[in-house]
Amino acid sequence: MKTLLRDWFGMAGLFVLTLVAINTIVRAEDDPSTEAIKAAVTKSLPLLEKGAKGSMEQRKQCFTCHNQGLPILALVTAQSRGFAIDAEHLQTQLKFTADFLGKNKQKYLEGKGQGGQTDTAGYALWTLDNGGWKPDETTAAVAEYFLQWQSDSEHWRPQSRRPPTEQSLFTSSFVALRGLKVFGTSDQKERIDRRIEQVRKWLLKTQSEDTEDRVFRLRALQLVGAPDDDVRRAATELSQTQRDDGGWAQLPDMPSDSYATGSVLVALHQAGGLATTDAAYRKGLSYLISVQQEDGSWHVTTRSKPIQTYFESGYPHGKDQFISIAAAGWSTTALALALPKTSPETK
Repeated sequence: MKTLLRDWFGMAGLFVLTLVAINTIVRAEDDPSTEAIKAAVTKSLPLLEKGAKGSMEQRKQCFTCHNQGLPILALVTAQSRGFAIDAEHLQTQLKFTADFLGKNKQKYLEGKGQGGQTDTAGYALWTLDNGGWKPDETTAAVAEYFLQWQSDSEHWRPQSRRPPTEQSLFTSSFVALRGLKVFGTSDQKERIDRRIEQVRKWLLKTQSEDTEDRVFRLRALQLVGAPDDDVRRAATELSQTQRDDGGWAQLPDMPSDSYATGSVLVALHQAGGLATTDAAYRKGLSYLISVQQEDGSWHVTTRSKPIQTYFESGYPHGKDQFISIAAAGWSTTALALALPKTSPETK
């Protein structure tokens, strides 16, 4: 009998140890190492630079949110974490973006804007700010445009529908608000304050419908100084939609993908105050690393109907390349944010 009990407890102990080992493995998988994060960012950066350069060369007159805006966000964030980027290329991209806005300066002053309207202008100013661009006459003109454009509405709205990036009232409103906050002039301040308060009231009373909405509603609430409880609720609402695989989906009936996941993690950290050491953030990073392609890219299937002539930018995945490079921009940014800041390098 004693022998049987000893054998039973021995097997039970082995079973418990096995469970502990399994749980340890699961936890390790949900908490990627610094080396794994660095490797993922390192693999991504050359493709982001290639896609940004390719778009600039192919679309000589047009800034694009997907091939300039989000890749530059990722490149600048990675540089602040010690990764080597092509600094000359970055400055070329910033000048290209400023020139794009500059050639439409008079239209901005008249409140007419350009193709893509709020989303394009807002992402362009966000890109310039990420790159350290100083306010000038052109950025002031774009701020004037935001004050005039759709001023009869309590928020801004997109001009076309290309989900997920260009479809959300919250996205359009955030990028416009951010442009006003960063590049608005002292002469515009009184009108800017009135507009911000108007949009703030709309943000507080309006609920989001999908992940893009939730990401940019959170960002906008934090930007306009909404009460802490409202910002916290928006962050909680966003974090609670995390899937068991660690990722987030664009829509409830879609699988997790790197665009949704990367954009959520960046928003939760930057606007929601979520630490990059938090278990949910680490699990999200683990998801991003798990779905990164061998070549360093991320692939997301488009759900937008094309409205412009197709061109190859140099980023992989053919007709899915524009949403995929946007996803890579968010994903690389989310990964880089999890690393400590250090002296930037150039190459």
